[in-house]
Amino acid sequence: MPASKVNRFRRKLESLASLSLLDGDLVDRMLLKQDLAPARTDLVPQHERSGGRLVLMEGFACRYRNLLGGRRQITAYLVPGDSYDLDTVLESDTDHAIMALTPVRAVRLSPAEVSVLMREAPAVGEALRRAARIEEATLREWLVNIGGRPALARIAHLFCELDWRLKAVGLVEDDRFEMPITQYDLADTAGLSSVHVNRTLQDLRRQGLIALAGRSLTILDRTTLQALGDFQPHYLRHRVAA
Repeated sequence: MPASKVNRFRRKLESLASLSLLDGDLVDRMLLKQDLAPARTDLVPQHERSGGRLVLMEGFACRYRNLLGGRRQITAYLVPGDSYDLDTVLESDTDHAIMALTPVRAVRLSPAEVSVLMREAPAVGEALRRAARIEEATLREWLVNIGGRPALARIAHLFCELDWRLKAVGLVEDDRFEMPITQYDLADTAGLSSVHVNRTLQDLRRQGLIALAGRSLTILDRTTLQALGDFQPHYLRHRVAA
């Protein structure tokens, strides 16, 4: 898994706050030491007490909780450029786990390194606070999605959200993006059975809204898909004014 020449984390920060060249260079230097992790392994185990902070440089991951009976609930997806706990200096036991869905490349920063970054580049701290507000708004949107929308709309909304987030870090090309999320993952995200997810995906394809090929998804009719999923991206728009 060769390292990408594009720093997705820096690109995300620059979309949220006005970073100077010196700020950006400091971010780049902080992220030079990257670790590889295989797919389907925990990057952060549940109930672990760790002072480490995580930046996802490449690959996909998810936040999840294990439930009674061996079930699992996915509560968020992490895409390249996302981070874990960079906006807080408090240490506590994690109430959820973070698992790599694909092979990933990630950076672990100590609380001291994060403090240096925020002290020497205050704009980075502002960007991280805005990112935290987006995460909170996204969690509320997921609650509405699972609790208030039918299956077809739930999956449509999720695909629209992934499209928007991946486009923000330059990972959508010709309306197509990498889609390594399995039907079992989608079921654990949307509160559906894998059989129901399969039928829902077939319905979306039959309506000509999406195309799935291998590990990629193409949105064929974005306007209709957004209307079907009641997707309004205002909760993802904590952007710098032009």
